[in-house]
Amino acid sequence: MPINITMPALSPTMEEGNLAKWLVKEGDSVAPGDVIAEIETDKATMEVEAVDEGTVAKIVVPAGTEGVKVNALIAVLAAEGEDAADAAKASGDGGGNGAAKAQDKAQPAKETAAPQPPADAGASAKEAAAKSAIPDDVKAGPAPTKNGERVFASPLARRIAQNEGVDLASVKGSGPHGRIVKADVEAAASGGAKAAPAEAKAAAQPAPAPKPMSDDAVLKLFEEGSYELVPHDNMRKTIARRLVEAKSTIPHFYLTIDCDIDALLALRKQLNDAAPVTKTEKGEQPAYKLSVNDMIIKAMALALKAVPEANVSWTDANMVKHAHADVGVAVSIPGGLITPIIRRAEEKTLSTISNEMKDLAGRARNRKLKPEEYQGGTTAVSNLGMFGIKDFSAVINPPHATILAVGTGEQRAVVKDGEVKVATLMSVTLSTDHRAVDGALGAELLAAFKGFVENPMSMLV
Repeated sequence: MPINITMPALSPTMEEGNLAKWLVKEGDSVAPGDVIAEIETDKATMEVEAVDEGTVAKIVVPAGTEGVKVNALIAVLAAEGEDAADAAKASGDGGGNGAAKAQDKAQPAKETAAPQPPADAGASAKEAAAKSAIPDDVKAGPAPTKNGERVFASPLARRIAQNEGVDLASVKGSGPHGRIVKADVEAAASGGAKAAPAEAKAAAQPAPAPKPMSDDAVLKLFEEGSYELVPHDNMRKTIARRLVEAKSTIPHFYLTIDCDIDALLALRKQLNDAAPVTKTEKGEQPAYKLSVNDMIIKAMALALKAVPEANVSWTDANMVKHAHADVGVAVSIPGGLITPIIRRAEEKTLSTISNEMKDLAGRARNRKLKPEEYQGGTTAVSNLGMFGIKDFSAVINPPHATILAVGTGEQRAVVKDGEVKVATLMSVTLSTDHRAVDGALGAELLAAFKGFVENPMSMLV
């Protein structure tokens, strides 16, 4: 029987992807492990391997298709000994990304008329119809009161009263012991016994959450022809969604400190000058070339080990305390950014961190990272110092509880031992999730970071 090939989930959070390229065509034979397609996710372009052996009977989703849902049928294989044409026919239209099937299923339901009740339906049918006429989202509400005493009314009567704006305190009940029933509320509603003006009813409802401007409303603000529309790709959509999620669910607060990096710069130069030279295809190259950012990654990792209470992630049920410092590093790439992770950074040498970071950054810019190389982590570093930015505040990337924003190193006048001297200072701002890292704990983490930066030899022992 035909073998269906579906859009794979290449990461735990992937919901859809772009089918960038087919590396096989209909009629080709494939074996398990053969690379058959390239899929673009929000962060990377990844190869898809065949799992089964067979002949490509039909390519359902053509190359270049965007927004293909996970588990949607993308191709059909004919098994060994099976006719490819028969397998292609058996697959049907494949459903593409599932939208057509969903539309076909919805159409009959839309065109089917609702059955009409007979003209001589009894009172019970009328009562059921009255109940169904009340929207499900209108609840019965709390029991009403009059002069501090409870007004007895049936739940159905309370729902109708709330929907119609009837003040139950002004309605006389005809039920047992003066209980207000449905008929009493309907009579009051038709007789004009309203609770209050429409304004009062509207005021009782919570104010709706503000909505962003629609596309049309935004475009109306600009002269037609003075702009071009560039559709969002998956990366930009994901960045936007996660930033909104982070700022709306994480209570950020910020701590800033200045670090004297003169000693760090001197040590960096000394280590780079001592780097052994190795022969490569490009000629003789130093075995490593440390950057300031490499030393910041190491200092942040050691600070988290020194203050383990800050090396955490928040969940509603638990505080996740991490055993290692996995430091994500923000890397700018065309169309957005990505944070490849240096795993167990506290255990690695500066040269290892430097070379690993260069490899990750290079593959990130080519969108060749594997999901495990950029997902997770326990903290992150975002450095805009190379652009001359003095200081800024970064947005926390869930599930992290912290992110360090690093500014440029600049010479400033400082007072040392009662004298004004020139020192190279670097401002860093720690953004923290206040649910997991309190102010004093965040200050302790920053102090530990400052200690490693200003005494960089401590990072070598």
